[in-house]
Amino acid sequence: MSPTFASLSVRNYRIYATGAFISNVGTWMGRVAQDWLVLTELTDHSSAALGIVTGLQFLPFLLLAPWAGMIADRFPKRRTLLVTQSALAVSSLVLGALVVTHTAELWMVYAIALFSGVATALDNPARQSFVSEMVPRDRLANAVALNSASFNAGRLIGPGIAGLAIAVFNTGVALLLNTTTFVAVLVALVLLRTSELRPAPVSRGRGAVKDGLRYVRGRPDLVLVMALVFVLGTFGMNFQITTALMATQEFGKGPTEFGLLGSIMAIGSLAAALLSARRARPRLRHLLTALVGFVAATGLAAAAPTYTLFALALVPVGLSALTALTTANAMVQLRVEPYMRGRVMALYMAIFLGGTPVGAPIIGWVGDVLGARWTIAIGTVAVAVALTGVSVWLGRHENVRVSFESQRRPRFRVTTVPVSEAVPEAAR
Repeated sequence: MSPTFASLSVRNYRIYATGAFISNVGTWMGRVAQDWLVLTELTDHSSAALGIVTGLQFLPFLLLAPWAGMIADRFPKRRTLLVTQSALAVSSLVLGALVVTHTAELWMVYAIALFSGVATALDNPARQSFVSEMVPRDRLANAVALNSASFNAGRLIGPGIAGLAIAVFNTGVALLLNTTTFVAVLVALVLLRTSELRPAPVSRGRGAVKDGLRYVRGRPDLVLVMALVFVLGTFGMNFQITTALMATQEFGKGPTEFGLLGSIMAIGSLAAALLSARRARPRLRHLLTALVGFVAATGLAAAAPTYTLFALALVPVGLSALTALTTANAMVQLRVEPYMRGRVMALYMAIFLGGTPVGAPIIGWVGDVLGARWTIAIGTVAVAVALTGVSVWLGRHENVRVSFESQRRPRFRVTTVPVSEAVPEAAR
């Protein structure tokens, strides 16, 4: 089997990945349908309202992260996922039913967004760390990348289907179609052979939440990665808002063209995930290079004069953004002890997605005041500033050595981690 798809040779992961892919298609259908509902049916193109919905979906990541991580480490992850995925299916069903019966109001969307945010906050650390129980350690980076590929393959297909469903039928039908896709992942979880899973040691006792925070605080390598991911997630990854505003306000397009933008961006994201799947060992230089590419690509997208050029610019945006996120995710998972993985991944997701409740309303406000283009440009500026700060830190930190083994590809060697942490060789 090709190294790109090595993890699919593991039966449990193959079954899980199949169900997850179908669910991912539905997830993107649901996102597009929800955004279209808020932006065009329940408000008069209010970017602020769309920002609030997005913020409510991600606020629980910030508030519940320590406890979500503790649950992931303390309880069987498969059972946790069965509960959280069922809750997400219910939330999608309720919203779809409200829209189909013409009884949906904006406050109801807010409430459902918050409920689904709670379920997702509990789901994410269990789902992220569950991968390590299905595949051996030497295939973990590959499985993480294939998960990203699945998510973005769903992004390639889902928005287009949602746009067509909205245009041909209505928004409620698109939401109900999303509900049916949750069945696939639930069936996959039931079909897994529990005897072939590799569960991590269960964390017991009091102080589990504090232990997780203390563990990360003592790991400068993890703190550096999470700091970059925070800026990227808070200001640069609000495509749920930015593409909607650019499509409707800047270019005056309808639901089909709006849905198409998500699919076009997914071309770059899917390519990034597949390329990352071939990389056995993620390194810091891959992350930094991807973020530099993100700054350049989003700058081009913000300045694009036409819908076609904007759509084309989204391909390198997706490529660079997903390369950065896949690299960061794999770096964190490979560098933590198994018994801490759930709590660390919960904190990672809280930092990545937890900034959205702050960033999304700001992005929405920027869209109302300065225009749609600045909702993208603010991410360009923020990530560029973060990269500058990290470069200065790397150059000045006493435990960091920067060597240039090639004029074209400078290699960074970071040696800030204490030997006692038993971390794999630092990223170069």
